[in-house]
Amino acid sequence: MGSVVVITGSAGLIGSESVRHFAALGMDVVGVDNDMRGYFFGADGSTKWNLERLTREIGSRYTHHSLDIRDRDGLDALFAKLGKNIGLVIHAAAQPSHDWAAREPFTDFDVNAVGTINMLEATRRHAIDAPFIFTSTNKVYGDTPNSLPLVEKETRWELPEDHKWYGGIDETMTIDSSLHSIFGASKVAADVMVQEYGRYFDMPTAVFRGGTLTGPGHSAAELHGFLAYVMRCVMEQRKYRIFGYQGKQVRDAIHSHDLVAAFEAFHAAPRVAEVYNMGGGRTSNCSVLEAFALASEIAGRPADTEYVPENRTGDHQWWISSTARFEEHYPDWKVTYDVPMILRDMYESNKDVWKA
Repeated sequence: MGSVVVITGSAGLIGSESVRHFAALGMDVVGVDNDMRGYFFGADGSTKWNLERLTREIGSRYTHHSLDIRDRDGLDALFAKLGKNIGLVIHAAAQPSHDWAAREPFTDFDVNAVGTINMLEATRRHAIDAPFIFTSTNKVYGDTPNSLPLVEKETRWELPEDHKWYGGIDETMTIDSSLHSIFGASKVAADVMVQEYGRYFDMPTAVFRGGTLTGPGHSAAELHGFLAYVMRCVMEQRKYRIFGYQGKQVRDAIHSHDLVAAFEAFHAAPRVAEVYNMGGGRTSNCSVLEAFALASEIAGRPADTEYVPENRTGDHQWWISSTARFEEHYPDWKVTYDVPMILRDMYESNKDVWKA
């Protein structure tokens, strides 16, 4: 098996964590990232700072290509050059915001769906045995989770304890007959294509349907990066707008370190056409209100929030993932970070940058 890992979105949150992780394991890392986040979210969202830090820290083990995943010929040429040296592909590049997608549906679909088939085809042609990992999203389930029988508590919405998904939603939830957002639909197309290349061409592919993926490497912006943006707002004393559900909407959050550890487990023992819900589960979850209480406590500052009664279209009122299927296949893996640890990590990593 080859010693090179190709990582798209290599300067983003999951990409950069993957770069560090696999470089530390002794693999040579080829990064593909053209800082589209700067285009999507402006200066807040740009990953330039992260790329500079990566290049400095990783040194010669890291080679960067400012390549657009929509550039089919460019990707094919890169994969042709690397060939059988490729031992792993992690496809983390995406347009990640469901609010943004509706502004430019073509851009969103071309990046998320077409970019993914470009990656799959380059892998099939030049490195068919390399495990292919795709970061999908729980938005493939659309707003189906909002039909769950939720109960309102003091600081959060919650499922009754006797409900089959109290411990977390598993992969049997339907993706049909629901409002996905334009973003969710482009990710469904990519998600299904990754599964299809696995089944049809017998390639080792895995789809990780993440909820809130987070960590100190996040370029936090209002439309993307929930926990990081909560922490940033408290530290910089920015106003945070809470959209709907009384601020009691629940998310499970997985630290980028834990997600990439799952990637490593799959790489070591790959399977064909797997789908995994991936998140913090019952170990690591919070509501927006709970997140602000924690962030204020850690930063020693009050939160400045404004409540907007209108929730975001298709936004989940409650989402906690079940990672039972992944844990059954990879019993040595588990979630190690909970929400307070994640927020503390963000605070420590950014206290010189995020100042009032």
